[in-house]
Amino acid sequence: MESRLNFFGNPLAGKVLKHINSAGKVVSDSTLPAAVQELVKIRASQINGCGFCTDMHTKEATQAGETQQRLNLVAAWREAKVFTEAERAALELAEQGTRIADAAGGVTDEAWANAAKHFDEEQLVALLSLVAIINAYNRINVINQQPAGDYQPGQFG
Repeated sequence: MESRLNFFGNPLAGKVLKHINSAGKVVSDSTLPAAVQELVKIRASQINGCGFCTDMHTKEATQAGETQQRLNLVAAWREAKVFTEAERAALELAEQGTRIADAAGGVTDEAWANAAKHFDEEQLVALLSLVAIINAYNRINVINQQPAGDYQPGQFG
C-alpha cells in the first residue's frame, strides 16, 4: 500500500499538522491520565479503520508500560474486566463522539454524566478535545491511505 501523496513532506500539510500537533500537546500535558489518552486514541482509530494511528498508539502505549492484554482488549472493552470504570467511561464517550454520524443525538446524556463522575472539568475538556483531535488525524490518514506498520515509538517527537 502506498499513500496517495506525501502528506508528511508537504509544506501546506506541515502547517496544518503544526496546529493539530499543538492542540494535541495541550491535551497530552493536561491532567487527563496518559493511559486514558492512549486508550481513547486507540479505540477511535480502530473505529475509523486508521491503521497508521492504531499502529502508532498501540506502540506508544506499549512503550509507556501498557500491558499487551489490555491493548488486545481495547476493541472489546465492554466485555473486558481489565479496564477501570473511569477508562470505560472515557472509552464510551470516545466511541459515541467518534460515531456521531451513526446516532441522531450524538453523545448521550448518560455517557456524558458517566464521564463527569470520573473526570473533572479540565479533564472533560481534554477528553472531548482528544476525541476531536484523533478523529482529525484518522481522517487525514484514512483519506490519504497512509500505510501502517513502520511507526517507531517517539518518531514524531
